[in-house]
Amino acid sequence: MAAKSKIYTKEIIIAFIALSFPMLYAFVKKDNKPNLTGIVISDKKPEMNKENWLSGVYQTEMDDYNNDHWSLKEISVRLNNQFYYKAFNQIRVNGFVIGKDDYVYSESYIFSAFGDDFIGEERIKTQMQKAKVVQDSLKRHGVDLLLVFAPGKGEYCIEQVEDKYKHPIKNTNHAEFVKQCKSNGVNHLDLYTYFNLLKPNTKYPLFPKFGHHWSYYGEVLAVDTIIRHIEVLHNTQMPEIFWEKTDVVDTARSRDADVLKSMNLYSNPDQNMQLAYPELLFENDSLKNRTRVLTISDSYWYGPVYMGVPTQCFAGGQFWYYFNKVIPSPIPGEKVEVWELNLKEEIEKKNNVVMLLYSDGNLGAFGNTFIQDAYEMYTSPATYWARVDKNKTIQTYAKQIRNQPGLLKKATQKSSELQIPLDSAIKLDAMKMAGMK
Repeated sequence: MAAKSKIYTKEIIIAFIALSFPMLYAFVKKDNKPNLTGIVISDKKPEMNKENWLSGVYQTEMDDYNNDHWSLKEISVRLNNQFYYKAFNQIRVNGFVIGKDDYVYSESYIFSAFGDDFIGEERIKTQMQKAKVVQDSLKRHGVDLLLVFAPGKGEYCIEQVEDKYKHPIKNTNHAEFVKQCKSNGVNHLDLYTYFNLLKPNTKYPLFPKFGHHWSYYGEVLAVDTIIRHIEVLHNTQMPEIFWEKTDVVDTARSRDADVLKSMNLYSNPDQNMQLAYPELLFENDSLKNRTRVLTISDSYWYGPVYMGVPTQCFAGGQFWYYFNKVIPSPIPGEKVEVWELNLKEEIEKKNNVVMLLYSDGNLGAFGNTFIQDAYEMYTSPATYWARVDKNKTIQTYAKQIRNQPGLLKKATQKSSELQIPLDSAIKLDAMKMAGMK
């Protein structure tokens, strides 16, 4: 009987330690914010007051906060992701899948490669007709418009795409945009086709296995080509980029493993790919660095920003991320969005070239309303400015959502639940905050 009691006592002690471990670990580990990439974390502890307590908001937000800052959250997430990766060849990154030979893809870019997201000939034709009007209007002010079509990994690395996605291709957004640019006389640079011409003989990979964007080496080639094209288009000279040495390594640098970071694995796989990193140099000539280029783009332009291209070659030209976030901010220490600026003054008086650069997976939303807004501004200024004033309230709340982790997390959850883009979910929440239906 005594022996059984001892066994029970040991079992109780073991169970108690197991149940108490997370609490004890949290007590010892002072900083409980998980080091995870791509996951929105509620940083600010909810404020307890009478209103929040009675409405139940405090309890809900506190549960959310505790879940985010649970001491074992990071290791639990990493172990869970490792299990799915090893057991089912799945990655727990929203919208991303694994292809052959461990190549990771944004699934939407695979759809783009096969034309599954084709928005239609008439819609693209209308947009490029408007782009031509905008191009001519800007030219009268000495500003050139340039559309750049960047390659996507789904098309460039199509051989490694899983067979279940493959089917005969009828038409793609990229093919139709290029066709309509040519038909309407719109200035454009087709890097998509350029990369495919390089593909058979390129010395180093232009897309990495575990990255979403073009490789650093591919990025350098793209920037060099863009600069040379703008020189001809705007009849100007710009600083050259060059390199005398190239490091070739098998461990990704820069953004060449950005998806791998977001996979949040417990143990990363071997990368098994030789990647090239030119030691980039810029021609230091202030007389050449006078062509200010405004770039409106998706995340593909972040790489050249990190390189220093806007400062060293584009005369300090800004980057308008998805025609929304202004980089760098014109007001130091404050986040500024495009809707807060005067569009007419910005594009006419402060820039020499306006460049729209989008990868094929984002061509369905090419320019993010820049072309439509600029077209209306030049053809119907009264309706344009009235609409801008009307939308300011919603835009103010949308900015608040984007800048507050708690609100952004709710919008992200809504986006997933309703299967709509994050921007659409943010707009719905902003309209609700503004008292609109």
